[in-house]
Amino acid sequence: MTVATSRRSVLLGLAGAAVAGGAQARGWEPSRPVQFVVPAGTGGGADQMARVIQGIVSKHALMRQPMVVVNKAGGAGAEGFLEAKGARGNPHMLVITLSNLFTTPLATGVPFNWKDLTPVTMMALDEFVFWVNANSPWRSVQDLIAAAKQQRLKIGGTGSKQEDQIIAAAITKASGAQFTYVPFRGGGEVAVQLVGGHIDATVNNPIEAVTHWRSGALRPLCVFDAKRLADTGKMTETQAWSDIPTCREQGLDVDYLMLRGIFMPAGVKPEQVAFYEGLMAKVRETPEWKDLMQQGAFNTTSLTGEAFGAWLAREDERHRSLMQDAGFLANPA
Repeated sequence: MTVATSRRSVLLGLAGAAVAGGAQARGWEPSRPVQFVVPAGTGGGADQMARVIQGIVSKHALMRQPMVVVNKAGGAGAEGFLEAKGARGNPHMLVITLSNLFTTPLATGVPFNWKDLTPVTMMALDEFVFWVNANSPWRSVQDLIAAAKQQRLKIGGTGSKQEDQIIAAAITKASGAQFTYVPFRGGGEVAVQLVGGHIDATVNNPIEAVTHWRSGALRPLCVFDAKRLADTGKMTETQAWSDIPTCREQGLDVDYLMLRGIFMPAGVKPEQVAFYEGLMAKVRETPEWKDLMQQGAFNTTSLTGEAFGAWLAREDERHRSLMQDAGFLANPA
């Protein structure tokens, strides 16, 4: 072997080692497009968040493969959950969840449980606000409750026996006021129906109604949280999210926060979960994500691993109790 040949062999060996080392450093990553399942309709909070994440991943080139958002809203999200359950071991599928992760199987008896998926990360917790049309005479929760005791008002929300109707039932239990609950396909539609005067009130997420608030079409009465929203930046000419009183401040003892989480099918490998954990951590650092959190008044709590799993187990039990109180369980004990 000549000196030149020997040197070439050494260089090729070093180059091969560098390539192997780089691949090992990168770890697992998707080899084809990633399906991002939204078990809810278009225009709602989960759909909006999924599309913001999709846009961030594409804009900042956070992943080599594209992310494709697919809405699977049938059966209050059961369509999407069952598809993910049936995709065991598929690392090219993600699911963005709201609290229908708990409510849909409890209300319908569909053979699905959150444990049929692999938790990746909690992206945030979503708030609920009690909204009325800005042209209505009701400027406080007390005004609305008093009116509802005189005549049965219509309160709109997403789906039946889901988060929105659970809150509506809790309002009735806490206040004695009777409402007719009107279900719609998604939070975007709920907000439009309230703007049009077709319903009297809603319990919509901030992100689903914020544009109508900013335009002067809707009025927030209270937020269903134990404390006021943190953001102090003006969303309208006169009000910030932090200016909205809690429902407890208004004499209505009802709290509710909703999950915005990322899951994978069961049976995936730890390194595949780790890839998406890292991806979503990068998403949360972008200005676009931070703007979404501010515009939608999200609680920015994030969890992964065992802490996320423990939170999910507690929430599953809490929703069972809430739905039992409301009479919404498909199979009551």
